Amino acid sequence: MKVVFACPQCERPAQADVNQASDWQCPDCRHALHLDQAEPALPACVICCNHELYKKKDFPHALGMGILVVACAASFVTYFWYEWWATWAILVGTAIFDGLLYLAVGDVIVCYRCNAHHKRFPLSAAREPHEITIGERYRQERLRREQLKTER
Repeated sequence: MKVVFACPQCERPAQADVNQASDWQCPDCRHALHLDQAEPALPACVICCNHELYKKKDFPHALGMGILVVACAASFVTYFWYEWWATWAILVGTAIFDGLLYLAVGDVIVCYRCNAHHKRFPLSAAREPHEITIGERYRQERLRREQLKTER
């Protein structure tokens, strides 16, 4: 089990194994964190101890959008050349490929507050997908914190 997160001080990307309790120190700003051993049920975020977590697919969104753009561009070209079968083959083939990717890629548990990605944790039925109202509440919280930092 591991967690991928941003340093709370300098926001440098980092990762740590949480199979056992350990101390983590940022190589850039020397900020130190004590990470407790994570329970398999993961009742709270290992980094910020927030209890509101959600699940999502562990897949880079940029790659997914890239596949979609290439498929649309290729189907547009074949449609322009009146190659109907090729157009449909591209569109249906991309849909099948997308479905297979969805089945093959695992899930990750994400913290609303610090955006830490908890990988290789067993998922339970209690883990819900992203809820926009909760996400917006934490986004507004981040904006207020940044505004307070700039005012000081």
